[in-house]
Amino acid sequence: MRRAASSLLSLCSLILVTLPAHAQEKPVAKPRARDLGVPFDGTPGPFNAITDVSGVLVGHTTLISGEGKLVIGKGPVRTGVTAILPRGKDSMMNPVFAGWFSQNGNGEMTGTTWVEESGFLEGPVMITNTHSVGVVRDAVVQWRVAHGQPDASGYWWSLPVVAETWDGWLNDVNGFHVKPEHAFHAIEFAQSGHVDEGNVGGGTGMVCSGYKGGIGTSSRKLSEKDGGYTVGVLVQCNFGSRQNLRIAGIPVGREISSEDPYAYQPSEISERGSIIIVVATDAPLISTQLKRLARRATLGLGRLGSISGDGSGDIFIAFSTANSGAASTKNVADVEMLANGSLDPVFAAVVQATEEAIVNAMIAADSMTGIDGHHVTALPHDQLRAVLKKYNRLQ
Repeated sequence: MRRAASSLLSLCSLILVTLPAHAQEKPVAKPRARDLGVPFDGTPGPFNAITDVSGVLVGHTTLISGEGKLVIGKGPVRTGVTAILPRGKDSMMNPVFAGWFSQNGNGEMTGTTWVEESGFLEGPVMITNTHSVGVVRDAVVQWRVAHGQPDASGYWWSLPVVAETWDGWLNDVNGFHVKPEHAFHAIEFAQSGHVDEGNVGGGTGMVCSGYKGGIGTSSRKLSEKDGGYTVGVLVQCNFGSRQNLRIAGIPVGREISSEDPYAYQPSEISERGSIIIVVATDAPLISTQLKRLARRATLGLGRLGSISGDGSGDIFIAFSTANSGAASTKNVADVEMLANGSLDPVFAAVVQATEEAIVNAMIAADSMTGIDGHHVTALPHDQLRAVLKKYNRLQ
């Protein structure tokens, strides 16, 4: 089995070398929302990222190639995969308590029936485009088998959690460009610390509130009085209409004029989907409490003006890295649980970090041209600052 794991990693590395060079390059450091003076509530952790929750790793595989007219199966390609590992590489063997919530179900997150039933998340959370959910799910199973890791129940099986948003306005979504090796890469090279945002990983081809969207993250550190816990959020945002967009409470979407990204239907009259939100915390919470956390992500989404329209897949999952070993079947597990009456600061942290993660995604994203010349403009930093200054909201 070790030979299989070694061969798989070697294959992964070999295939990745053949990708377009720019598909794996690390983006140049960019300003984030706070750097531009956007005000937010709460105190972030050191990286202001989901990786501020100890043990959580994030990895991306970004695929960008081709330009011009769409040729299904050839491109242009604007897509990728993002992996979130709750306990690092130990995520497969040491499940975490988890809960999930669907604010609007026009989307997909596989594996959630078992999360609901068992109360545990086993393995990573993967995010990609709508038509690549199947291949990524199968790749996670393959990765797990190749690494010789049976699940906590002691037998071979996997029900991976894989979520999606649709990138078909910029990407050859029916060309099936995401392959198993791209999922392997996102898992194998997941890291702690800094998390790349914007046009990366599963968020590469996404559109948010009429501007370029993608991956964003943020965190909150609770006061010692409230337990000193950390809450981190990562989003793949592809939702919203420009007329509803609010940042720091200001109707930014109505103040900043820009070309409409959608030729066939103006974004001003259609709420577009979707968003995947992943919440992590080190607070000792059980599955029912984590479902409550997942619900609170909706309030952060609402701060940005979303109405979770009919076509939007707004699906959230929350997990806790506390209670290591709680999923063991060999003995009675001693579990710690924060009292329900102490959850309000954690709820607030989820709302605050969700709001900021979405804005960070839009700030980090660059303008992008995809299939058939479809162009999506990034949220202009200077104009955003000017609007916030006009309303006395620039920090």
